[in-house]
Amino acid sequence: MTSLLKYMSGYLKESILAPLFKFLEACFDLFVPLIVASMIDLGVRTSDKSHILLCAGALVVIAIFGLLTAFTAQYYAAKAAIGFGSQLRRRLISHINKLSFSQIDAFGADSLATRITSDASQVQSGVNLVLRRFMRSPLMVVGATIMALFVDVKAGLVFVLTLPILALLVFGIMCGAIPAYRKCQRRLDELARATRETLFGARVIRAFNLEDAERRAFEESNNGYAKLQRFAGGLSSLMNPSTYVVVNLAIVALLWTGSARVEVGDLTQGQAVALLNYMSQIVVELVKLASLAIQTTKSIACGARIAEVLNTTPDMTDGTVEARARREGIAVAFHNVTFSYAGAAAPALENVSFEARVGEKIGIIGGSGSGKTTLVNLIARFYEATDGNVEVFGGDVRDYTSQSLRSLIALVPQKAELFKGTLAENLRWGAPDATDAELWRALELAQASDFVAARPEGLAWKIEQNGRNLSGGQKQRLTVARGLVRNAPILILDDSSSALDFTTESRLRAALRQALPETTTTFIITQRASSILRADQIVVLDDGKIVGRGVHSELLESNEVYREIFYSQFPAEDQDSFQFEGGALS
Repeated sequence: MTSLLKYMSGYLKESILAPLFKFLEACFDLFVPLIVASMIDLGVRTSDKSHILLCAGALVVIAIFGLLTAFTAQYYAAKAAIGFGSQLRRRLISHINKLSFSQIDAFGADSLATRITSDASQVQSGVNLVLRRFMRSPLMVVGATIMALFVDVKAGLVFVLTLPILALLVFGIMCGAIPAYRKCQRRLDELARATRETLFGARVIRAFNLEDAERRAFEESNNGYAKLQRFAGGLSSLMNPSTYVVVNLAIVALLWTGSARVEVGDLTQGQAVALLNYMSQIVVELVKLASLAIQTTKSIACGARIAEVLNTTPDMTDGTVEARARREGIAVAFHNVTFSYAGAAAPALENVSFEARVGEKIGIIGGSGSGKTTLVNLIARFYEATDGNVEVFGGDVRDYTSQSLRSLIALVPQKAELFKGTLAENLRWGAPDATDAELWRALELAQASDFVAARPEGLAWKIEQNGRNLSGGQKQRLTVARGLVRNAPILILDDSSSALDFTTESRLRAALRQALPETTTTFIITQRASSILRADQIVVLDDGKIVGRGVHSELLESNEVYREIFYSQFPAEDQDSFQFEGGALS
């Protein structure tokens, strides 16, 4: 938690002024019982109206100044806390974007989202409360004790004995509550994951009539979270009653000893009232201190989770060389590359070696789980090769800056991801300065111009979150268009036509073949053999290994895995009736 305090650096002035004004407010409050005692002993007792009015005026002035200092302290505390929270969230997002995909996978997207939102808000609230109460509440408790000693030393000893008992109670409860709240936040991660799966998978759940099973699973997770919250809340709730018991016992002792001393004249009525007021102030401040302790406990637990992310050093160091494209030679080369996901029993890729020349069309084919997507993810260095190395335009990807490397790559991912905003905003992710004409050209090549032109909004068409207002095929075509807008020397199509019918896919391949520059190196990852029939080189993957490499005719004759894939889609006995046209079977 202390490692997060550096994000308060921009709000040092506010962090000093907020507790300072709270300190002044506390000082004003500590003089109130003394003025009340003087009013009783020197005004009411002697019927001195002028002294009573003087004391009343002093109380009004103190109240006004107390209100002003409290308002000022609240303003500075809120400004510092909100600024701290904003900086912390910005830093979290920035740091998470620097982590490798392996590290993000290890934390989990749901856990990271909880830390950015819920945990950061808890820490922000803790900072706000600390700035407002950390100075005031302890000062009031200690100050009331000192003022009680000033009023009467013997009665003040009751205060002196009470303080260490209260400190032990608060410290003991916090020691138990901090790990309890930490467990609560971990369980909240699980609840968020269960909620997300239920909401995003609602159609599948209903299709298989598994609503009751999902409801039970959610209730189990929710009940587990509620149980931990009840335990942590119950532990924290001991703070108020336990402190009340101690303070009320102290009040009883004060009244017992004080009444006898008032009768014999050893203590005035005003002094007795002042002592009771100081004890009442301690009670009020202890209630505030208890809520501060509870919030601080939550903030410490949440801060530790945030610090865990921020203290995670990215396991992929950014290179220093600026990547540059070439117009000839080798575009991409894999040299004995092996890659394993964290915790995996076997490598996802093993001893992969091949080269792709500038301008070549490379087909990557294989069954599900063969490592096709993993292979192209290594080109963009989303993951780090466990062994061997990947080269792009003659340089190791580890030597390049990630920004310059990825500027050379247009990636159309396996899962079509679109974001809330206009269609133009989504397409310009590929090239922020692209003109409307360039966007329409990319839409035409991606076979998406027809349904976009049918919309009266055109490029201003509002896309909902995750492209909810689009069909699967429309989303895929728009993501292809976004990749084409980038006009990069390396184009990666990762199973980007799986939701398209064969006719649309055929038109898309034909358009790309005619429109793409000769220097564009294209990787086509697919499970459809028809998508890569005219590829300059086909790489066949099976269980993370290259089991074949060549053109279609060679592999069909010599490679069993490729032949099995091809004939499973186009039976051998029907081959004579098929004709190859434009890279597709028709």
